[in-house]
Amino acid sequence: MAFGRGGKMDGRRPSSSSFYTTTTVVVFVALCLVGAWMMTSSTVFPLEISSNKKPVVKQQPAPVNFGTSEGAFSGNAGEGSGKFEDTDNSDTTVPDESNNKEAPDEEKFTENTMERLEEKPEEKEPEPLKESEEKKDMFDDANGKSEGRSDDVKNDNDGEKSREKKDDEITNENGDEKPDGEKKDDQESSEGDATQDEQPQIEEKVEENEEKEQSTNSSEVFPDGGQSELLKESDTQNGSFPTQASESKNEKEVQASSKSSGKETSYSWKLCNSSATTDYIPCLDNEKAIKKLRTTKHYEHRERHCPEEPPTCLVPLPEGYKRPIEWPKSRDKVWYSNVPHTKLAEYKGHQNWVKVSGEYLLFPGGGTQFKNGALHYIDTIQQALPDIAWGKRSRVILDVGCGVASFGGYMFDRDVLTMSFAPKDEHEAQVQFALERGIPAISAVMGTKRLPYPSRVFDVIHCARCRVPWHIEGGMLLLELNRLLRPGGYFVWSATPVYQKLPEDVEIWNAMSTLTKSMCWKMVSKTKDKLNQVGMAIYQKPMDNNCYEKRSENNPPLCKESDAADAAWNVSLEACMHKLPVGPTVRGSKWPESWPQRLEKTPFWIDGSQVGVYGKPANEDFEADNAHWKRVVSKSYVNGMGIDWSKVRNVMDMRAVYGGFAAALKDQKVWVMNTVPIDSPDTLPIIYERGLFGMYHDWCESFSTYPRTYDLLHADHLFSKLEKRCKLVAVFAEVDRILRPQGKLIVRDTADTINELERMAKSLQWEVRMTYTKANEGLLCVEKSMWRPKELEAST
Repeated sequence: MAFGRGGKMDGRRPSSSSFYTTTTVVVFVALCLVGAWMMTSSTVFPLEISSNKKPVVKQQPAPVNFGTSEGAFSGNAGEGSGKFEDTDNSDTTVPDESNNKEAPDEEKFTENTMERLEEKPEEKEPEPLKESEEKKDMFDDANGKSEGRSDDVKNDNDGEKSREKKDDEITNENGDEKPDGEKKDDQESSEGDATQDEQPQIEEKVEENEEKEQSTNSSEVFPDGGQSELLKESDTQNGSFPTQASESKNEKEVQASSKSSGKETSYSWKLCNSSATTDYIPCLDNEKAIKKLRTTKHYEHRERHCPEEPPTCLVPLPEGYKRPIEWPKSRDKVWYSNVPHTKLAEYKGHQNWVKVSGEYLLFPGGGTQFKNGALHYIDTIQQALPDIAWGKRSRVILDVGCGVASFGGYMFDRDVLTMSFAPKDEHEAQVQFALERGIPAISAVMGTKRLPYPSRVFDVIHCARCRVPWHIEGGMLLLELNRLLRPGGYFVWSATPVYQKLPEDVEIWNAMSTLTKSMCWKMVSKTKDKLNQVGMAIYQKPMDNNCYEKRSENNPPLCKESDAADAAWNVSLEACMHKLPVGPTVRGSKWPESWPQRLEKTPFWIDGSQVGVYGKPANEDFEADNAHWKRVVSKSYVNGMGIDWSKVRNVMDMRAVYGGFAAALKDQKVWVMNTVPIDSPDTLPIIYERGLFGMYHDWCESFSTYPRTYDLLHADHLFSKLEKRCKLVAVFAEVDRILRPQGKLIVRDTADTINELERMAKSLQWEVRMTYTKANEGLLCVEKSMWRPKELEAST
């Protein structure tokens, strides 16, 4: 030791007094060194908080950024504690071997120590420290503050260890080495630390570890403790928004009879044995229920009749199925093998709906009312009524009886989003053609029930020879459109009664004229398309109740005050009109902002006096949700999961709240079906106000779409909530039904739910692209297999 050698420098034998003095100094110094050793040895503990398990990396397709909810030494921890906040997008989950080789011995020692701590949780005896470390009795934290007591640090670390009892689990499939940009960040960090030569080495190691921890925290995947209320279902509430279930008075009480199943460790799948075979839609192909119907006069047989027990079987693939053609080429042609139906081509080929050409189905862009192309027809409407202003004033429209949805497909060229629907009827697979082409559509019919949309949300409703008898039974079906149409919105009716003089057409026209006048709809244009030789009439819904109050007859009658206009799930139609909103702060009292400004604009009727879904004042809740999903989508979904977005077109958010996920994808060539579950806060009107669209649904039942129609499904804390009402196996079977082969499922949910869904996916031989769990939260990305497991047998 230095002091021992110093005692013999004069070469003389020390006296008795000097001996005692030397002994006292040696003992004092020894005690100091022991104290210093205890302090510096405690600096090993922060290394343990980054992970309790060594990461497992398997064929990573692209860098995936992971954050942590608790970062002991994050440099911007103070900033990150705010709700919905995220940090930068660097990633340190994959070690950089090239940098490790060049690291100094001290760094290697630190990393090796961390690896041993990760592999074996038991505390190990630290190795002897260097002299420069022994002299260190203070160190700076990430914010530059000095910490003078090692006991305080040790207690803090013990607290962190107690919160980190649950191991982090990270698995990335299809892995590559760390990207160059990330290596550069690491090198720059090392160079920055190296410039501080006056700092002892142990301080450099602590700061370096803090940077790594901050980088680990940098991803959006899980916000820190203050942000996590966005992701945890237990923290959400209805706020000022009622649920669709509570609004719909005639909703089926399926929740009471639904039984939750225990978590299974193995799954046995079988193919569905239905006459619909590859096109099976459980709630529309329930032959047993349809046979029991007393009448089909109002198209009851085309409405939803879900099986009492949701099916858990798998829909087989058509023979020769191929990956769908990418948008926008898919608008013009699709693989015949994917939708092998020819009846519609034979029946409607002369109207340019669809034609068969070799291995393709071709779509010339025509329709019954626009044989010479949809774009000319769309522009004719604009010329007849400039105020309709496609893509500015009019953004979200409803197309009734859409056929193969060419009208909606070409509306994308005018920056208009079209919700198209048609029944699953003798026009074989018309909606399936639309979805295969990459055009939004659902299977639905105007029968005896309200459509699954809120009131006063569509800017325009369009009907081109949609074969709906609007004028009969007190105008009940047209009154349903009146419920859906925004005050001041337009109804475009292109049908033979508008321009033909046959006795039947004249009779219908007269009846429609009487009905629309009594509904206070004003005909603002009646024109003829000379090229297509068709005509159209355009009506406008009033903005206030003045006309209703001045009517000489209360026919159609006004709905009762107790009739909730937004109630839409299994609610029977009534031949009545709802009063229009009154007051400057009531939804529907004024027109939304022009597109695209309305996408980011907080709806005018949302203010601080209401409570949002996440507990904040509603306007702040909306803004925070919007900012959060922008970060999530840009940092993780678009750039971090290895998803080729050029192959993604049809997207569904299975549990949309404010539509933030869909809004964040606005720069992608996709459309998003925002689904609001019936037992979730009814925020669907907000989604429409933003210029987006969606519908209500109960995920304990099948969705009204054909198999293999979505490229990507997104579910934020949906499955854990569904476990309380229905079997997850049935819900996952429905996910498998509507997801295309090689389609992606992204789930954010509780760790237990993530693990269960991962087991289900693996049992179907799906590829697990990425799975991550932290504490009780998890993230999962899986890809559906292109082929069915060979061992599957048809169920009986």
